Amino acid sequence: MLSSVHIQEAVCMSNKSATKATDAAWHFDNSYVALPHSFYALQDPVPVRKPGIAVFNHALAEALGLNADGLNGDEATSIFAGNRIPAGAKPIAQAYAGHQFGHFTMLGDGRAILLGEHITPDGQRFDIQLKGSGQTPFSRRGDRRAALGPMLREYIISEAMHALGIPTTRSLAVVTTGEQVLRDLGPLPGGILTRVASSHIRVGTFEFAAARDDQTELRALADYTIQRHFPDLAHADNPYPAFLQAVMERQASLVARWQGVGFIHGVMNTDNMALSGETIDYGPCAFMDAYDPATVFSSIDRQGRYAYKNQPVIAQWNLARFTETLLPLLHSDPKTSLTFGQEALAAFPELFQQAWLSVMRAKLGLSTAQADDISLIENLLTWMQRHEKDFTNTFRALATELVAKTESEDVSFQHTDFQDWHARWQTRLSQQSESLETVRQRMLSHNPAIIPRNHRVEEAIKAAVEENDFSVMQKLLTVLQTPYIERPEHSDYQLPPEPNGIPYQTFCGT
Repeated sequence: MLSSVHIQEAVCMSNKSATKATDAAWHFDNSYVALPHSFYALQDPVPVRKPGIAVFNHALAEALGLNADGLNGDEATSIFAGNRIPAGAKPIAQAYAGHQFGHFTMLGDGRAILLGEHITPDGQRFDIQLKGSGQTPFSRRGDRRAALGPMLREYIISEAMHALGIPTTRSLAVVTTGEQVLRDLGPLPGGILTRVASSHIRVGTFEFAAARDDQTELRALADYTIQRHFPDLAHADNPYPAFLQAVMERQASLVARWQGVGFIHGVMNTDNMALSGETIDYGPCAFMDAYDPATVFSSIDRQGRYAYKNQPVIAQWNLARFTETLLPLLHSDPKTSLTFGQEALAAFPELFQQAWLSVMRAKLGLSTAQADDISLIENLLTWMQRHEKDFTNTFRALATELVAKTESEDVSFQHTDFQDWHARWQTRLSQQSESLETVRQRMLSHNPAIIPRNHRVEEAIKAAVEENDFSVMQKLLTVLQTPYIERPEHSDYQLPPEPNGIPYQTFCGT
């Protein structure tokens, strides 16, 4: 059994060795390797031929307490490419399992290497992972590399999510490899992403432990996760029920925030649900333009399992799999444990509903709660779907009061059904004891003017991959840094794509 004391001892011992930091000021720690060896395999990244920095996140480097100047040279490029291991790092590939489109599979990091856990000057702990770094003991087939395009996509979307204020893994760098990878579309330039996360512990990590049917390992993993992400629960007589509840609360909040910006993850497998409550794995994700709850972008999601409207339901389904893994820990009596798990899961829809209402009330400027708010919100969404209104721009227009003007160029805002809803909304706002300017500022801070529009993301990736022109991506990244501030010079980034009759699709990139 791995106790919190053992975890803390491992951290302290690792921190002593981490004083051998390079000029970049890495301070690596490796507490995960204190877990039973079944949870990982020691594995160095596979070197690449000719690495080069494609994009580097200076702001994130500064937030991590790294020396950006020390990350600009050949040594840093070699580290981000996996050609060189930084001092104090202990590279591993993590083992986990997962339900992929509902089917259970034993998995693991097939093309990713966790260098270690970087400790920031203020004591925060972050995983530093290389994605696209070659084969590992968990690789099933293929080169286990990554194409440059999907790595740039994850960089763009993850940083946009961070700017939107949604919990997410982040991207420190993308390097080109000087090598080609073979995909269905033919040879493509290779890339490696440096991903930063609170951890990579997933629902699938617990499924892996449960599948091995070793309660000692399961308890060690649970104790470690609690110590790392929910330390206030560590000293409870029985922390595991509270652990389950805390994970559910974080997931309810996260998915509600996704819904609030029209984000569709696209591949909500259990191995892509991080227990930290961060968004992880930006494969076939995208943002809605016109509101339609049945929207699916992923080319492999032919049945719409992970459609926008299904994300709360799938979150609960994933949490049911997580609950199953914890049953041996929840209570010594199996029947009592099962009852507790069932009751916890049954409460999730209400937990999500409250999180979603909190998000949507803020988007409509509501600071108080009334029973009829659900109807008010749903009626607006129904109108938006009927008239194929842009999700982001409609809420932003409400925030700026543009659609209140009868002279609006968009005739759908002059229809009786919208005018009736608008009058009802104004009445609701008048029942709050605050100024309309306070309401307006609340709405402006919860309704982005800018999201990573799919056509803009594709434009940036195409320029970088096909023309080696990263200026388009850099401009997009600059615009996405301040999504709640409306600037005239950024107005083109607010526009949805011109209709062309071709449904937009996204791909996993593997």
